[in-house]
Amino acid sequence: MKLNDLRDNPGATKARKRVGRGPGSGYGKTGGRGIKGQKSRSGVAIKGYEGGQMPLYMRLPKRGFNKPNRKKFAVVNLGLIQKFVDAGKIDGGNTITEDVLVDSGLVRRKLDGVRVLAKGEVTSKLTLDVTGASKSAVEAVEKAGGSLTVTSAQSAE
Repeated sequence: MKLNDLRDNPGATKARKRVGRGPGSGYGKTGGRGIKGQKSRSGVAIKGYEGGQMPLYMRLPKRGFNKPNRKKFAVVNLGLIQKFVDAGKIDGGNTITEDVLVDSGLVRRKLDGVRVLAKGEVTSKLTLDVTGASKSAVEAVEKAGGSLTVTSAQSAE
């Protein structure tokens, strides 16, 4: 077997449709667009047009609300923090702040703050100082003998 003998399985790949390449191709001249009319022209985007009838997406009611000033937290699970402490990427003896989490690579960026959730096990005694935490996360850290302080008044439930 040589590199030039390598072939894909028969039927695994499909050739691209080459439009407007002569009458013998089957897609020459009009290029599969038929004759005349709006859709035969270039630069046409009909999308939701229904012949003048009110389109479906406009007939359906609007729902919901997007809060313009909502806080977006970077979410971290306790199990991951513990894993990083065990691996030696985070020093468990010192206070673990948001900057420490970013420097270790556990969190990419802080956004409006870091929020700790209770997924995973905590075995070592950790001192955490973050913007937000779930009640169960606070309980889990305190049960392991550590402490979790929420710095901001905007602690999300």
